[in-house]
Order: sequence, then structure tokens, then C-alpha cells
Amino acid sequence: MDRKKATLIGLAAIVLWSTMVGLIRGVSEGLGPVGGAAMIYTLSGLLCLVTVGFPDLRRFSPRYLMAGSVLFVSYELCLALSLGYAATRHQAIEVGMVNYLWPSLTIVFAILFNKQKSTLWVIPGLLISLLGVSWVLGGESGLHIDDIVSNVVSSPLSYGLAFVGAFIWAAYCTVTSRYAKGQNGITLFVLLTALTLWVKYFFSDQPEMVFSVPVVIKLLMCGIALGLGYASWNTGILHGNVTILATASYFTPVLSAALAAVLLSSPLTFSFWQGAMMVCAGSLLCWYATRNRA
Repeated sequence: MDRKKATLIGLAAIVLWSTMVGLIRGVSEGLGPVGGAAMIYTLSGLLCLVTVGFPDLRRFSPRYLMAGSVLFVSYELCLALSLGYAATRHQAIEVGMVNYLWPSLTIVFAILFNKQKSTLWVIPGLLISLLGVSWVLGGESGLHIDDIVSNVVSSPLSYGLAFVGAFIWAAYCTVTSRYAKGQNGITLFVLLTALTLWVKYFFSDQPEMVFSVPVVIKLLMCGIALGLGYASWNTGILHGNVTILATASYFTPVLSAALAAVLLSSPLTFSFWQGAMMVCAGSLLCWYATRNRA
């Protein structure tokens, strides 16, 4: 495949994934946090079967298969349920921003566990990302401790799941980098996520799914975005310009917030955008620290 074309396909994955916060929240409002997520990952899993195919598990490292499955499913549960359980649409967008601590954390994990060489610029990078998330959670006041605490306390499960999810995804990326050896288990992992959600749905007290035209449209869009996103990213990484894709991916928090604001009709404050830019800047600084190591 032509390298430029593959790079564009990889960039399309970033755009597709950036719609996830708004679409997952929209689906959960009609089908419930658990039921909506189960429908999304079922549809995405079926699409992955068509676009990526089911992997030959015999070629997989046992460590990657076991650890990758647990970490991937855990992360997707944290992401989907944190958005679904958020008290308001605006809070769901904030929760999505907390989730985007994972790029900086991934670099830190790579340094700690995969012996990735880095300069000390990674420290201010991580601190800037944390500051950006705190700025977002402070609302219109920016970095105001009382407002941050009040905001988090109003929906502790949602914010907690997003925060834990960021660490889990950083761990998943670290495990994948170390043990995957070129294998791609995404189809299996998405299907396992769907199965886990259906088990939770049928064996716990969940609200009834209420299907409507807007909800079904968002469900289809979300399933397609997730399924095609993984397929497109895989093509971009294999055949495209990885440096361009990596750099562009660090601007996902801003793009995700912008698309979520449109999809959920939830205007965002200037202080929110300040925090979002800090998250992006911190992630880029962490990445720069590994590219320009001593």
C-alpha cells in the first residue's frame, strides 16, 4: 500500500476514535450504561471479524494473550461505564479528558518496565498533563481545589473509573509492546469485552433498553467508529508514517472534546480548553523526551 494513503487511513482512525466519548454517552442515555456498552462492543466485534479477522491464537504468546485480554477488557469497561455513569453530558466530556492521561502514563510505564530511554523532560510532561486534567475538573474556576473536589465527589464512580482506566490502558500498551511480537488480538479482545458486558447486563439490575431513531443511529456510528478505527490504525501503523501518526494522536483530547461538545450539544468553557491543551502539551513533552534521549 502507498505510504501516504496508509498514513491518511491511520489518521482517519484518530478522527473515528475521537467521536467515541460523545457517541458512547449518547447511546448510554437510551440503552443504559451497561446495555449500551454491550451493544456497542458486540457490533464493533462483528465488524472487527470482517475487517481484521479472528487471530490464530496458537501464534500468540501466552503472556500477551492472558494479560492483554484482562487489561483490554478492563480498560474498555472503565471507559464505557465511566461515560455512561457520568451525572451530566458535560461531566461525561470531563471524564473523557481524565481518560486521556493514558498517553503520558504510557511513556512513564515504558520507561519503568520496558527500559525505554528518556530525558528528564518526561517529568514536567507528566506534571503538565496532570495539571491540565485538574484544570478541566475545576470548571470555570480553573485550578481551584474546592471546585475540583466538589466536582469529583458529585460522581466519584465515573471519575474513578476514568482515572483507573488511564493506568490500565498504559499497562496494556506496555504489555503489548513487550509480548505481542507483531500479533494483533484486537478482535478477540473486543468480543471478550462484549461478552463480559452481556454477563453483567443479564446478572445485575439494569434499566430497560429504550431504542429510538437517534439512539440507533448513534449506536451504529459508534460501533463503526470503534471497529473501523482499529482496522484503520492497524493499516496506518503497518504501512504509514508512524512518526506522523504518533504526533497526531497526542492531539486526540482536543479533537475528542470538540466532537463530543457538538454531538452532545454541550458547550465547553474557555478554562476547559486551557486544560485540554495542557493535557496535549504534556503528552507531547513526554513523547519528545523519548525521541530526544541522551
